[in-house]
Amino acid sequence: MLAKRIIPCLDVQNGRVVKNVRFFENHRDAGDPLALAQAYEAQQADELVFYDITATVEGRGLMLDVAARVAEQVMMPLTIGGGVNRLSDFRELLGAGADKISVNSGAVKRPELIREASDHYGAQCVMLSIDAKRRPGTSTWTVHLAGGRVDTGMDLLEWATQGQALGAGELCLNIMDADGTRAGFDLEATREVARSVDIPVIASGGAGKIEDFRDVLLGGETGGHADAALAASVFHFGELTVPQVKKYLQGEGLAVRPEWPGVGEGL
Repeated sequence: MLAKRIIPCLDVQNGRVVKNVRFFENHRDAGDPLALAQAYEAQQADELVFYDITATVEGRGLMLDVAARVAEQVMMPLTIGGGVNRLSDFRELLGAGADKISVNSGAVKRPELIREASDHYGAQCVMLSIDAKRRPGTSTWTVHLAGGRVDTGMDLLEWATQGQALGAGELCLNIMDADGTRAGFDLEATREVARSVDIPVIASGGAGKIEDFRDVLLGGETGGHADAALAASVFHFGELTVPQVKKYLQGEGLAVRPEWPGVGEGL
């Protein structure tokens, strides 16, 4: 069994980490990006994901300053996303210290970007991030853009399989209906996507209690089949720590990545 990953997500707006509910409601300040990154490295998180959540809407450039500042101080893998529209954006973010680049709206608008980046930098550098929302009264979901503001009408499963075919190395699936609600991951959506592709799927949106991580990482008929679980609020506001989640998952029979020697001691 491949080890499951636990990944804190830091949504950045105006240089601060923030957390909303369903993308737009109940805005809360969660702190400084570098301070949080250092805290999560001490907790032995497997990776960190940074999203500039308003870059596309505001038409701004890349979050190069945050990427460079964090990469200088932490050794853990970093994924950066927000406002990525061109192959040169991959080059600049990788040069600033990112290990992987998350692309969302830019790939929907021009799917060839995934192929270009995968061919040039390798699939391992390309994360396709998908924001999706359930069609009312159905078991289908549509892809949204611009931080969830625009419904494209594209079917989630069709876009996920196309993203893999174009060369994405992994998918990060954020179900908007669950985001920030702490009511649990959308297991049905995550399971359907995971069964549709052969690349790793990171589940995002809805973590509220420790059992939610188990449920989305389990297989079977009711589990989410995810390869990794991404969360924000429960970590940022101290309700859970990464070591607590990993220890719990191990007790539930799930394999997690081992501790790093000399890091996180005393937690």
